[in-house]
Amino acid sequence: MSRQIILASGSQFRADLLSRFSLPFSCVAPEIEERERAGEPPEKMAGRLAGEKAEAVTVRFPHAVVIGSDQVAVCGDEILRKPGTAERACRQLSKLRGREHRLCTAVHIIAGGERQTYTFLNIARLLVRADLTEAQIAKYVQQENPIACAGAYKIEGSGIALFDEITCDDWTAIVGLPLIRLAKILRKLDIELFG
Repeated sequence: MSRQIILASGSQFRADLLSRFSLPFSCVAPEIEERERAGEPPEKMAGRLAGEKAEAVTVRFPHAVVIGSDQVAVCGDEILRKPGTAERACRQLSKLRGREHRLCTAVHIIAGGERQTYTFLNIARLLVRADLTEAQIAKYVQQENPIACAGAYKIEGSGIALFDEITCDDWTAIVGLPLIRLAKILRKLDIELFG
């Protein structure tokens, strides 16, 4: 009997990533408030929120395998939020020029029934080109409309041209769901990834 798999997310980016595996899953948006805690490091914040998302959905589907994920972008000590508007996206990218920032992507999986849990963190380091002009930034934002993306870019599109260097273990983590580690855990749970 196949196990029900639920992605605890309303993110189309994460759903598109998970759909690379040939397995049926559903998406359920967790109803949690994503709040920062004073003095909480971004890595811990991402892990806590991924866990809260998975737990919130597990309460409703206690026998499913629930996958929660969260991503926190940080430059220096400043957390980079989703810009929400083109103007704020341009400002965010301008601020990142010539600077390295980190994307901390955490995943928390709860295997319902037996309540096995798995948690992991992926940290990507990204260096935005110092030579980007305001006109190039504005053109990029107009083309890609990355207003729902922390950092104001979509790495899977033309946003790759914004960077001088990217260091990470799994490029899918930058989009929002690290598939290499996730696949290892799903295989541990005897979930077939090739249909």
